Amino acid sequence: MEFGFTTAAYVVAAVLFILSLGGLSGQESAKRAVWYGIVGMALAIAATLVGPGAGLWLLSILLIAGGGTIGYVVAKRVQMTEMPQLVAAMHSLVGLAAVFVGLVAHIELGRVLGMTEEQRHALEGFGALLAHKTPVEQNILRVELFLGIFIGAVTFTGSVIAYGKLAGKVSSAATKLPGGHILNAGAAIISLLCLFWYFGTGGFFPLAIMTLMALFIGYHLIMGIGGADMPVVVSMLNSYSGWAAAAIGFSLGNDLLIVVGALVGSSGAILSYIMCKAMNRSFVSVILGGFGGTTGPAMEVEGEQIAIDADGVATALNEADSVIIIPGYGMAVAQAQQSVSELTRKLRAAGKEVRFAIHPVAGRLPGHMNVLLAEAKVPYDIVLEMEEINDDFPETDVAIVIGSNDIVNPAAQEDPNSPIAGMPVLECWKAKQVFVSKRGQGTGYSGIENPLFYKENTRMFYGDAKASIDSLLPMIK
Repeated sequence: MEFGFTTAAYVVAAVLFILSLGGLSGQESAKRAVWYGIVGMALAIAATLVGPGAGLWLLSILLIAGGGTIGYVVAKRVQMTEMPQLVAAMHSLVGLAAVFVGLVAHIELGRVLGMTEEQRHALEGFGALLAHKTPVEQNILRVELFLGIFIGAVTFTGSVIAYGKLAGKVSSAATKLPGGHILNAGAAIISLLCLFWYFGTGGFFPLAIMTLMALFIGYHLIMGIGGADMPVVVSMLNSYSGWAAAAIGFSLGNDLLIVVGALVGSSGAILSYIMCKAMNRSFVSVILGGFGGTTGPAMEVEGEQIAIDADGVATALNEADSVIIIPGYGMAVAQAQQSVSELTRKLRAAGKEVRFAIHPVAGRLPGHMNVLLAEAKVPYDIVLEMEEINDDFPETDVAIVIGSNDIVNPAAQEDPNSPIAGMPVLECWKAKQVFVSKRGQGTGYSGIENPLFYKENTRMFYGDAKASIDSLLPMIK
């Protein structure tokens, strides 16, 4: 009876998770989708606690309460600008959990195999599941938990390094140890040999060696990827964490964990593909090459950056009929989204057409800009993706770039030696006037010079993005 209830609850929870993922694809349905996920997870936890093998109620409740409290506190304290590194940190916890569960499964399998037949019949829960496995099924279990630990360990250290790069605690530059890819390949080969070793002996030693190799691969792999590729890395690690959960789901015989892991793994893989396509890069080139490789000397940028004050920008906006705003990570850092929303409201009230252009890799997390604008209550229907709005720049009077660099860099089209050559970008320089809100004359997170800043129709609006936008508000009529 308990097993039937748990299975039914898992089916309902799986459906809710699928609805949640589907709803997150649109801004209008995102809030409802989040609630689908919350209800699905609550149902899954409740079904697990009352299902077969349930026990240690006090410990379970204490752990749930403790984890929930920590999650609540973190969610209240973390700013939207810190969301990319928070996601990376969450991925590391999923990977670490997969490692621990895999190790516990190995220990429990050894304990069950050392029991007498009579002792095995008295087992409950996961122990009873192991006791009924045939030798072939036990070997399959070993492969499953081996893969779960391997993927989990790679995800753990990889996510920790991704967190460090996003938070500025680790250099964003691509860094490899002497030997580069040979070290990663060597660690992978040793891990593969350990699989056969473990498969044949079932001992802990090959499992331990593999875990150390996987931890190294995760560390060295992500250290070798530059900061500008972090949106792809975050979605890739999301995929890894899903596959780790699915592998452990097979080990535990938990159908919901398998389904959810497969959903997360496949959606993360698809998102990684979309990110790579948006950057005109292959997934393999990101993982193996990192960001910043060139084929020759970069094209020299001629001209000078011409500054403009708030009066000049306001005059152009008051005279314009159409405006496109391009937000980037600089807007998030300055927490300028509310000011940008108010500027949008005033411009639209004056009868001007205002729209937002969102590049797929704007910010340091897929969808980061969309979330910021939704938080600031910018209307959904004026927030457009790159392919929807790129052709409209030639007919646009004013384009405002707020804290973006690579996604509006014409070098992607004009310089074959540029590190971002071939990457699809927002062609804002085709607008009649371009204003770039920027703190200073630096090259941004990726360190790539931007010819946009030197074009004749571009003016640099220097200063903190929030303060700069706030200074415009009283002048808009």
